[in-house]
Amino acid sequence: MNKSIDFFNFKNYLSKTLECDPDKIEITRISGGFSNLTFLVQTSIGKFAMRRAPFGDKISKAHDMVRESQVLTALRKAGYEKAPKPIALYQEDGEESTPLFVMEYIDGLILRNKSIPEATLNEDEFRKLSENTLDSLIELHLLELESSGLINLGKPDGYVKRQVIGWTERYFRSKTNELPEMERVAVWLKVNMPQKENVGFIHNDYKYDNLVLDREIKTEIKAVLDWEMATVGDPLMDLGTSLAYWAQADDPDILKMFNLTHLPGNMTRSEVISYYDYRTPFDLSNILFYYVFGLFKVGVIAQQIYKRFSQGFTTDPRFANLIHVVDAAGNQAEISILNEKI
Repeated sequence: MNKSIDFFNFKNYLSKTLECDPDKIEITRISGGFSNLTFLVQTSIGKFAMRRAPFGDKISKAHDMVRESQVLTALRKAGYEKAPKPIALYQEDGEESTPLFVMEYIDGLILRNKSIPEATLNEDEFRKLSENTLDSLIELHLLELESSGLINLGKPDGYVKRQVIGWTERYFRSKTNELPEMERVAVWLKVNMPQKENVGFIHNDYKYDNLVLDREIKTEIKAVLDWEMATVGDPLMDLGTSLAYWAQADDPDILKMFNLTHLPGNMTRSEVISYYDYRTPFDLSNILFYYVFGLFKVGVIAQQIYKRFSQGFTTDPRFANLIHVVDAAGNQAEISILNEKI
């Protein structure tokens, strides 16, 4: 494991916090994600999950473990049951130290882009999982904000504008290749921002591989993971990101690498929009903007990770092709704008 992670001090801290034997704490990397690093922490009193930011240039604030701890604590207070229980937040003294966040470990299945046999779903199961996935997202978007204190985790006024400007700035800070379609989409987003904004609690990275499914009833969602970008803002921006990840059968193959929604049985994006529209009070007449924003955001996320790869901060071979994801996301967004179709 990378020497900059001081597991010796961390184990001593955790043993005191959990009242367990430090010599029996084992930490192993859990593979899967493209961004923050996740570890399995096995102790004499049970299993836990631990997260930390990736190595390399901190291009965005999407790796904030302190914030993820605060979000999970607030969600538990609000009665949201699909968020893991926060356990501990460890950070050594010094500005350069990286926080390590420990949370409840929830056993279950996670659908990656290349699913394992035990996680294979048939068409009926994928249909039901589609519905349960959207129901869980809608539940989050409709959470009560004021008395729960969730409202304190974000600044909803002007959220859409800040997001468009912020993700555009992140793109140019992490830019490595000339991809004019991404720059044209950025301009379109600035010109076409909706005037009306909605307010709700949002996840900001909601897709299948951030869901933990029950091993026996694979359509049931046990937990939602990766909360570090959650905030209070416009739920339709969250829906737009989920739609961008919601690849369907006729999409470019490279955009299918993040989600298994392209397999038979899953809803199409049009069906997702109709399902969400029927069950929420939000006006989806301008859904094209939110979908295009989602694609642009996915492209920027891929660009940020690719830059870390190009700088040599990671040698994961998966990251070498992410520049093609940026290109494909930009193209898909531009085609959707021209055709006025999602």
